[in-house]
Amino acid sequence: MVPLTAAQTGASMSAPLLVAVGAVTGLVAALLMDWPMSRQPDGFVPAYIATAIVTRQSVDSVRLPETLVLHHLAGVLTGLIYALLVVSAGAVVPTVVPAVGFNLLAHLFAVLVVVGFIYTFFAHFVLPRAGGQTYEEQATAVRGQWLRSALVFGATILVGVPLLVGAIPR
Repeated sequence: MVPLTAAQTGASMSAPLLVAVGAVTGLVAALLMDWPMSRQPDGFVPAYIATAIVTRQSVDSVRLPETLVLHHLAGVLTGLIYALLVVSAGAVVPTVVPAVGFNLLAHLFAVLVVVGFIYTFFAHFVLPRAGGQTYEEQATAVRGQWLRSALVFGATILVGVPLLVGAIPR
């Protein structure tokens, strides 16, 4: 695979650098999600459920350290998905504000897709697989908590990427 140049992505930033920015911002977004998740009535239940599914354990067997590691790794991976969406969309979407350093329309598109993906994937694929009491009694509350967390992630990417891109000397 030939790496895309900055001109091909409609940006002044190269695709590999944008991917690195996406990964770093994804980690920061996952770290920032920890705070609102810890303040929710159900706490880290969504992260525990996701960890239980991925590690094939029961929710009761999952411990906080492994949950946090998996949650933060998922943030990095989601940041990479965001960056790949920006690079791909940047190849076809016109650049509106070239001074930003990357394609702003592609950025907005990628943020919306990532937030929608995070919420939909958890709420409609991961949570139902957990089953049990949490799913039967708390599904609506847990989905609402996951939506709020996904919005925090999206807001961090929305603001964090332009800030980080602006801080990188060219």
